Amino acid sequence: MARELTVVQRIEQSITKKYRKKLWTPFIKAIKTYELIQEGDKIAVCISGGKDSMLMAKLTQMLQRISEVDFEVVYLVMDPGYNEINRQKIESNAKLLEIPITIFETDIFEVANNTDDSPCYLCARMRRGHLYNKAKELGCNKIALGHHFSDVIETTVMGMFYGSQLQAMLPKLHSKNFEGMELIRPMYCIHEDDIISWRRYNELEFIQCACRFTENCTMCDNGGGGSKRQEIKTLIKHLKEDNPGIERSIFNSIHNVCLDTFPGYKSEDETHSFLERFNAKKNES
Repeated sequence: MARELTVVQRIEQSITKKYRKKLWTPFIKAIKTYELIQEGDKIAVCISGGKDSMLMAKLTQMLQRISEVDFEVVYLVMDPGYNEINRQKIESNAKLLEIPITIFETDIFEVANNTDDSPCYLCARMRRGHLYNKAKELGCNKIALGHHFSDVIETTVMGMFYGSQLQAMLPKLHSKNFEGMELIRPMYCIHEDDIISWRRYNELEFIQCACRFTENCTMCDNGGGGSKRQEIKTLIKHLKEDNPGIERSIFNSIHNVCLDTFPGYKSEDETHSFLERFNAKKNES
C-alpha cells in the first residue's frame, strides 16, 4: 500500500512531476546558464510573501538537497510594516511549505507613506538596501529575488514605451553600494502564467500587494489595474493572441543585441554614438 504524502510532499511532487518542464527545468536552466550559484555561496533568498518569492524559496530548498554544489541558504523575510493579516499569511505559508524563514522588522512603509516625493521609488530603494544590509550582516554574499521571465519581458517593453531606452533586466548583477554582494534572479526563465497555474493546482493562497497605499490592489503590479506594468501585461496578452511566440522573441532579442545597428548606446554610465565607430572606419580607409 502506497504511503500517503504530506501536504508539502504533494506540493514538491507537483514541481518535479506535473510542472517539471514549466518550473523545475527552467529554474535549473537559469542557474546553470547564468552561473547564479557557486561553491561556497551563502544566499539570502528574499521572500515578500507573494507567489513568486515563495516558489523561489521552495525551488531553492529542493535544489540545495540534491545539488553537488555546496551552498548555504537563508530564507529572509523583511517586514516593511505589513498589516497583521499579511504578516500572518506569510508565516503560515512558510510553515505549510516547511521553509525556515528569518524575519526582521523595518519601518519602510511608515517612511515612504509620509513623503509626497515618489514614495514608490523610495520604498523600492529602501527595501533593496535593507535586504542587502541584513543579508551581509548574516554573512551572505548574494541575495536572490523572485523576478521571472514575464518581469523581464515587461521591463524591456516598459523601458521602450515609458523610459525612452532599450533596457533589460539582468539575471545577476553586482551591488553598487554593498561591496562583494551580488543580486541573482533564479526565476529568470520561468513564466508567470506557469507560477499561477502551479499555485492554483495546489490551492495555495499568497499575499498580493502589501503596500499601504494599495492594500486593495487597485494599483498593484501583482494583479491589479492602473499601473504601467499592468498596462504592458494587458498589451502583451493581446499581442499573444495573434503571435503566441512574442514573449520568447522579446526574450531572445535581449540576448542578441546588435550594437552595430544602433545610433546610440550607453555602457558603464557613458553615452556612445555610432559616429565613433563610423568615423574610426572612415579614418582607417
